[in-house]
Amino acid sequence: MPQIVINTRPVERAATLTQHLQAAGLTVIEMPMLTLRPRPTTDLDIALMHQWLTGEYKALVIVSPTAAASGLVAWQSLEHEKHKYKAKDSNDKYAQRLPEGLSLPSPLIAVGEATAAEFSQVRIDTTNYQILQPETANNEGMLAMPEIDSLQAGDKLLIWRGLGGRRLLVDTLQARGVHIDSIAWYERTMPIDAMAEYQQWQQAFLTHSTASDIALPKQSKPIVVISSAAAFEHWSSIVNDEQPKMLKKEQNTDAVADIAERPSLTLKDFSYVVLGERLANMVAAQHLSYWRVEDLSPDTILSAINFKI
Repeated sequence: MPQIVINTRPVERAATLTQHLQAAGLTVIEMPMLTLRPRPTTDLDIALMHQWLTGEYKALVIVSPTAAASGLVAWQSLEHEKHKYKAKDSNDKYAQRLPEGLSLPSPLIAVGEATAAEFSQVRIDTTNYQILQPETANNEGMLAMPEIDSLQAGDKLLIWRGLGGRRLLVDTLQARGVHIDSIAWYERTMPIDAMAEYQQWQQAFLTHSTASDIALPKQSKPIVVISSAAAFEHWSSIVNDEQPKMLKKEQNTDAVADIAERPSLTLKDFSYVVLGERLANMVAAQHLSYWRVEDLSPDTILSAINFKI
């Protein structure tokens, strides 16, 4: 039976990993544990954007492709408005045209390739500052960058992010006295059909195991890719909530005898590939089998899965 991998990444970020793992011969089930929902842009968000555009921050850190795309829209809108205002009193036809590129007011640090790629959609003037990436696409990698490592007490850093998420970068820099401002362009919620998708998959998995006469302890555990604490919390609630429901369902049918043979799955019936120390500690606290990775590149995740297999 091929190794099963459950990809819990949001729909917008799942395809590349799924395709890479499938090409390696794995059976991949896409089961998103997060939905990325845009948040209304506030007056404070716009004020922070204005401060960044006037050069008040030493750098801008962008932690995800969704944050990059949302922030880019706001950036373009503000530049458009600024140019229109400047051109009002000008008869110069060139001045009335939109600038051909966006000008960076500080170094821009994109946490990974997908995040940086969002900026390839527009023309950006990198004469004064560059779009940079850490060698390792995570908080630890960003902390090692000279542009971040050199920040001192009183320096200001702006972060584009989603609501919640890892705080290693923020906590480390704040302890150093660096002033951190952030704009949360989106929030993470549980998909409304997550429970139904899990129920459907579990029923098919247990039915196949029974038909194949393979006892659960003897077959290879499905591997679950978890990239955030929120995703793990959602996954845990779905798996744990499903157990009493499955038992009740069996007791209300004529298949009571199947309860022992077809138990509902528990968290320990899966192995996990998790991102970073915080998630590893959460999974270890529940005595679950896991492999920790430091970035979410498909190659890294596949290497971890092959190591476990």
